Order: sequence, then C-alpha cells, then structure tokens
Amino acid sequence: GSKLHKKGLFRDSSKMSHCKFEHPRNGSLGFLPKKRCRRGRGKVKSFPKDDASKPPHLTAFIGYKAGSTHILREVEKPGSKLHKKETVESVTIIETPPMVVVGVVGYIKTPRGLRSLNTVWAEHLSDEVKRRFYKNWSVAKKKCFSKYVKKYTEGKKAIDAELEQLKKHCCVIRVLAHTQIKKVPVGQKKAHLMEIQINGGSVAQKVDFGYSLFEKQFSVDSIFQPNEMIDTIAITKGHGTQGVVQRWGVTRLPRKTHRGLRKVACIGAWHPARVKWTVPRAGQQGFHHRTEINKKVYRLGKAGQDSHSATTDFDLTTKGITPMGGFAHYGIVKEDYLMIKGAVPGTVKRPITLRRTLLPQTSRLALEEIKLKFIDTASKFGHGRFQTAEEKLRTYGRVKA
Repeated sequence: GSKLHKKGLFRDSSKMSHCKFEHPRNGSLGFLPKKRCRRGRGKVKSFPKDDASKPPHLTAFIGYKAGSTHILREVEKPGSKLHKKETVESVTIIETPPMVVVGVVGYIKTPRGLRSLNTVWAEHLSDEVKRRFYKNWSVAKKKCFSKYVKKYTEGKKAIDAELEQLKKHCCVIRVLAHTQIKKVPVGQKKAHLMEIQINGGSVAQKVDFGYSLFEKQFSVDSIFQPNEMIDTIAITKGHGTQGVVQRWGVTRLPRKTHRGLRKVACIGAWHPARVKWTVPRAGQQGFHHRTEINKKVYRLGKAGQDSHSATTDFDLTTKGITPMGGFAHYGIVKEDYLMIKGAVPGTVKRPITLRRTLLPQTSRLALEEIKLKFIDTASKFGHGRFQTAEEKLRTYGRVKA
C-alpha cells in the first residue's frame, strides 16, 4: 500500500471531490421514523425545571403563525465585523390572542414516571372549547359538563376536596388552557386545548394560582418578554411522498443512467440479504413534529398599544404590523403578536406552541438588546414596492374611478 501511496495512486480521500473510499452519509438518522405526525399541534415533551423559590408562573403558550417579513437593526457585538453596522434579518409574526384557563391537573410521581391524579374543571366553559370534545358539533346534544356544573352549584364541597387532594399528593401541577380561536382568521371554530405547567412556589401555591386563573384570560406578555430566548414546537409543512434526492439529499446519478437517476444506486450488499434501515428510501416528507430552540423575541405587540404598530424610533411612519394586502393566506393581525427572529416550522395559520427555554441563557446572542430601526410592511404578494397605502397613492395619484 505504501508504494502505491508514493506513486500517488491513492490520493488523500479528504481532498477528492468524489467518493472513492468514504464520505459522510446523507441525511440524519436522528429524526427517524419520518412519519406523518398523529397530532395536529406541537406537544411540549418537557417543561422547564421547577424552581420553588420563584413565584408561581406559567411556562408555555399557543400562537398562530401569520407569516414573515424582515427588519433592519444595528448589531451590538463588540469585536465582530458587524459591530455598529446595520443588518437585515427575517422575522416571523405569530399572532397570540389571550388564552383562557379552564382547569387544573395534578400529577404524582410513580416509578414509571408521572401519572395524572385528578383534573378539576372550571364552572363555565365556552363553546369553542366544548367543540374540542365532539367530533360533529352540529348534530351533538352539547351536554358535556352539564352534570359537572352541579359540583359548583351544590356548595362546591367536592371541588374544594379535589383541590385539597391535589395539594396533598401531587408534585407537578399544570393548568388546562385553550386558545380563543375566534379572534384569529384561521377559519376554524374548535379551540386548541393544552396543559401548561405551573413552575415556582410550593404545590399548594401552585394549585391556588391555577384555581385563581379559572375562566380568566392570560396574555402572552405574562409569559414572555422582548429579547428573551424561547422555543417553538410545531408540525412542519407537509410535502407528501418524496423521492430520495429531495428527502435525504443523496446525489443524483449521471445523466445516462438507465431507469431514472434520482435514485440510490446500491441499496445494500448481497449479504445480509435485507435492506438496512440506514439506507435512504422514498416516502413521507414533512408534517413531522419538531422542537426548535433558542428563537429570540424581537418584539411583543400588545393590541391597542403603540407596541402593536410597526413604527420604530428611526422610522416614524404610522403603520400597522400587517403588510399591505394582509399577510398572504392569513389576513390582518389584530390581536397581540410575537415577532420572532428567523423561521418557525409549519404553514401559515398553524398553531405554534411557544415554550420558555429549558436552559439558563448566558450567551452574548441571548443577552443582546435588540433595537429595531425598520420593519418591512410592503406587500408579500407580488413585488411590494410601497410600505403604506398613502405612499402608493402619492406615487400613482388617484386612479380613475
């Protein structure tokens, strides 16, 4: 072998462009199985670690993806080439109308993990959450919780006893909260219901905190703050069945290949006489459940306040956050919203579960104070020459009636 090396017949494989001896595999095996997700909404698989010294607080929220735009800001990063220079970054707008608490659940520790002990529901539930308990609302008798209400009307003793039981035995307390889906232009009437863990305080304080929120709304700014790092959990955009080139990123075969070239040339050796699970194959792509961490909140818009507009200290134009003609395939953002740096999995209108970060954020990126100079509100459908309707009118003048 060494003689051949000297003659240069075996060149160093790291310098070679094609695969003669070895090359990294295509696509990660960490995301197998690539199947369609059974649930239509992101599930929080782990909540942040509890710290009893803090006051009780909620740790997650649901918003609806409205679309994306871009912003201009000045980078504050001493030592970087970009320091004190302007940069353009893409941001995603997630509309987050207040959520409503309708119940509280307690979990006890068992050798096999957590087990739910009991659920206490609120007295009055809105129709949008009751729709969640029926397959066909229009023909249903709509009797759900009609007997449960008696626990409240007949002296509340049973409810107090159940809350005491939670305080006595449980170690994890979560509230049941649902979105107000009628406030967003999603075309669905059935609310999304989720469990949100209460962190901070003792178990008794947690239960009292959850019970005090019954039938009340809580807004996104009670959970997240601007400049904070958060995590998004969602179902990615579905692409149906795709071949290996699109799904795994394998290389196309040469042009003259018989029977197609967007294939894997060899799907394995003669023996073992089976196809290994590590070999890329065609199949479902997209509509997978994905958790993405460390997304920075650039802005938190509160409905009816100045923060809801797209005005900045440098760009004093009075304009809303919604681009001209509305967000494509979504509409107008009227409720509270979060502006998050970068992309978020899933299509427009899809529910996005937002979770507080699991790790203490100490990096310079996480602690940077964001000051926006400009938020783009040009039309996202077409070439988008104008930021506001007034600007368009000034350029074109009045078009004939």
